[in-house]
Amino acid sequence: MDLESGQAVPAVPVPLDVEVQVAYDAYLAEEPDLAPMSLEKLSVIRAGVDDAVAALEDLSHGGRFVVSQPSVPGLDGAPEIPLLVCTPPGAPAARPVLYFIHGGGFYCSDHRLGLDQILDTAVQLGATLISIGYRLAPEHPYPAQINDAYAGLLWVADHADELGIDPERIIVTGPSAGGGLSAALALYVRDKGGPRLLGQLLTAPLLDDRNDSASARQMDDIELFDRSHNAFAWNSLLGDAQGGADVPQYAAPARATDLTGLPPMFLDVGSAECLRDEILAYADRIWQAGGKAELHVWPGGIHSFDRKAPEARISKAAVAARRNWLERLLAN
Repeated sequence: MDLESGQAVPAVPVPLDVEVQVAYDAYLAEEPDLAPMSLEKLSVIRAGVDDAVAALEDLSHGGRFVVSQPSVPGLDGAPEIPLLVCTPPGAPAARPVLYFIHGGGFYCSDHRLGLDQILDTAVQLGATLISIGYRLAPEHPYPAQINDAYAGLLWVADHADELGIDPERIIVTGPSAGGGLSAALALYVRDKGGPRLLGQLLTAPLLDDRNDSASARQMDDIELFDRSHNAFAWNSLLGDAQGGADVPQYAAPARATDLTGLPPMFLDVGSAECLRDEILAYADRIWQAGGKAELHVWPGGIHSFDRKAPEARISKAAVAARRNWLERLLAN
């Protein structure tokens, strides 16, 4: 507010990191469709995902992993859930698990795509990566996604000996919508029972369906995943319930009134993305509840900056910080 005029002062966007800006400009130059997110555009995006999955030739990533793709029972008679299980050859038994929930705004992507970074981490940790293919919105609205994530987790813990994993060392992780689902799964396991999670690694998670934070308004129309895309994601998941009074915490973890009893948490976000303030608020509430949370805000980072600009120095720093946290968590 301008104290002299009494007029609201427009929010000034946070400038992007220089290296991120260069990579993002190059990405935009090649992007064929910059139209607002819509159901029509969603069909095009999903067709691209299908093409990318069809082009996958080596899920073992050059023999770095022993791979299996079991389908496991859904919750309460729901359809079977596809998993991708990647185990480093020669890794000892009772390995830790990175239970990965993919991003894509709840409405797109695939559990077999975009795994290079997390697979590199699995190799470094001697961990098994298990990636889950949950049902997508809007065809399958809430609670399909959290039910699938929970059912997959129960199966993994029940088959620990067969998988060669330690059910006491399962870390749930994911980017964007997958980060939000990871946070929701931690709440769900706390309340409903199941394997005790060792930790939760949340990368720019979608946490709050209300989509009305200062950063959501400040950074609107600055990058592709802006306030309008965030609204589309939450509307796909929740429909008319989005933003209302009765959204459950297992859909939008920011709605939780009790954040006690959760496993240690790592959160990171770019300073130049619309999700910044809801993630900061979530970390702050974890601390107020006496919980453990490590928070990183990467200056000039946009949504998924580490994927759009993997060679940028802040991207490499972000990846290193996540792996360092995982190493410390497993060491303890």
